[in-house]
Amino acid sequence: MAERSFAKEVEKLKLGDGEVFTGEGILAITKALLQCGVGYVGGYQGAPISHLMDVLADAQEILGELGVHFEASASEATATAMLAASVHYPIRGAATFKSTVGTNVASDALANLASGGVTGGALIIVGEDYGEGSSIMQERSHAFAMKSQVWLLDPRPNLPSIVAAVEHGFELSEASNTPVMLQVRIRCCHVNGSFVTKDNVRPAMTVAEALENPRRDTRRIVLPPASFLHEKEKITKRLPAAIDYIKRHRLNETFGGNGKVGLIMQGGMYNGVIRALQRLGLADAYGETEVPLHVLNVTYPLVADDLVAFCADKEAVLVIEEGQPDYIEQALGAMLYKAGATVRLEGKGILPMAGEYAGDVMLAGIGAFLRKHAADLLAPEVRAPNMPAPPMFEDLAKTVPTRPPGFCVGCPERPIFAATKLAEQELGKHHIASDIGCHLFSIMPPFELGATTMGYGLGPASASAFNAPDAKRRSISFVGDGGFWHNGLTSSIGNAVFNKNDGVIVVVDNYYSAATGGQDILSSRASNRTKSTKHPITDALRGMGVKWVRHVDRTYDVDLMRSTLKDALTTEESGPKVIVASSECMLNRQRREGPLRKQAIADGKRVTKTKFGVDEDVCTGDHACMRLSGCPSLSVKQLDDPLRDDPVAAIDENCVGCGNCGEVADAAVLCPSFYQADVVSNPTAWDRFAFGLRRRVITALQAWRERGRLVFEGVSA
Repeated sequence: MAERSFAKEVEKLKLGDGEVFTGEGILAITKALLQCGVGYVGGYQGAPISHLMDVLADAQEILGELGVHFEASASEATATAMLAASVHYPIRGAATFKSTVGTNVASDALANLASGGVTGGALIIVGEDYGEGSSIMQERSHAFAMKSQVWLLDPRPNLPSIVAAVEHGFELSEASNTPVMLQVRIRCCHVNGSFVTKDNVRPAMTVAEALENPRRDTRRIVLPPASFLHEKEKITKRLPAAIDYIKRHRLNETFGGNGKVGLIMQGGMYNGVIRALQRLGLADAYGETEVPLHVLNVTYPLVADDLVAFCADKEAVLVIEEGQPDYIEQALGAMLYKAGATVRLEGKGILPMAGEYAGDVMLAGIGAFLRKHAADLLAPEVRAPNMPAPPMFEDLAKTVPTRPPGFCVGCPERPIFAATKLAEQELGKHHIASDIGCHLFSIMPPFELGATTMGYGLGPASASAFNAPDAKRRSISFVGDGGFWHNGLTSSIGNAVFNKNDGVIVVVDNYYSAATGGQDILSSRASNRTKSTKHPITDALRGMGVKWVRHVDRTYDVDLMRSTLKDALTTEESGPKVIVASSECMLNRQRREGPLRKQAIADGKRVTKTKFGVDEDVCTGDHACMRLSGCPSLSVKQLDDPLRDDPVAAIDENCVGCGNCGEVADAAVLCPSFYQADVVSNPTAWDRFAFGLRRRVITALQAWRERGRLVFEGVSA
């Protein structure tokens, strides 16, 4: 189950010609695909485009009516390979995934697709996850576009521009027989706005119709001598056709009048540029600007004629290009040099070479450029060369403590790493290889387990070098269930079996692709109306040839998890030792059970909710439980008792009753201060009787203890 349902929002996909759509960028992209007559869509979830996959999954009825085929692909490579349907057939297809990690995975299929070229429009929607909020390494999709000669669109972040980019993307692809990338950043995906809709269009040819009329053209297959001709065709036919289309349809835009300076930017930077100019007094909220702007809604290929013409009457221009290397700035410099232009080219240096161009960065960079080359445009109060940043951009790190990412409250992965920590206390430290997914948070306090992460599903593969025949200690590696099905089954498990790796592999199975929003996968235990689920990971492991397989079906049993790890690390059996550690993602479980519990209470049914607490009189305040748990609901509390200086452990109202804190305390032989309490809604007569009886017994025991204390104090006196 995805983290949210778009069932209500997808109704907007039915809007017809002349109606007004209002909503998020992600939903607008989906509507644009349907308006363009897309025939099939595939993709792999990942921020910031996870919701695009979720929207499509919830729009199955609409897609079916139009004859559009949708797949939640096994990987980004699978999604890109789907676009092969557009090589010979006039079918428009789209693939979507997170970049650049997804583009890395897809690069083989992408290169082959770009080499042979396409007949129907092929659009690749990449969610550019760049900046401080990113969860991946910092790279750009631009390099892939240049490498494979795939055209790259980067529209202004507003709904009409985004929708137009989808429409032009398909047409540009067909006009130049080349796949097109549509790059959308997180602000573009979640920007809200409106646009005037068109009718949805049934594909000119559906995939079902293509199957009835098979086609092939040997010239489009990547095999010598055709592959050599493809390279020539890219330069002599496809590139000129693309540039001609971009110029004729004016995909790149120029704003503002004449001036001695100008700004050239990626389309995705436009909103930030306007905001900076607005704060400098040179633009208004509607985009009217006193500084000429050239907006590159197509960042590859660049149109030399347009760029040279824009710079012709300028003394200086600033290239606003987020990320590095500075591909656009270098290309523009070469164009201007060949044209004999004398304009001063600025870019990296005034603006940072790398990093996200957030509001403060944009304001400082554009301000510095204008003070250097057009100070007369600025009001006197902002002409100072070292104008301080506004108060809102002060260094928050000086006042706000850092908050490293961690597991959610009740996360079933937390006890896995608590068990690993306990096993290491007995057996010593081990080399631990991590993987992509929620479980990667194990590298942070309090666990601090994991040395590397090499890619999705590649945790065990990254430990393969430690398969030394004379080693006296085994490596431990982790892989999630999402990574297992994405790439891990072959690249990690198959590799370990084939090379007789003797390490320990832990498959973290939380029933979903949890980190990307809780989408179903092959081993999900829930039924899915359009997908095949309930395929056990243990069966796949044995099918790949793994002999030593153990399944822990409740990860919260810390003692069992620890003993299973110890067994794997000490057994005499050779070959890979694989532990499948299973428990449902707590976020998805709460999303699933919460509405059902609420409805049951409203219907007057008896509902029990488990909570845990800490007995303040028993807790010693050594906080060992926290060092092996790290649950956000497990905190500290200062007592009023003057004889007890150290704060005791305390559990707040966020507790979901997973029991991990008590399990850890028991497995680690810590204090017995944790207690369980069941909160009963709509109690029965028996519940009320039992509660009253317990309360009377407890009251009597408390009174008895108090009398004993008074007698003792009297004797002592």
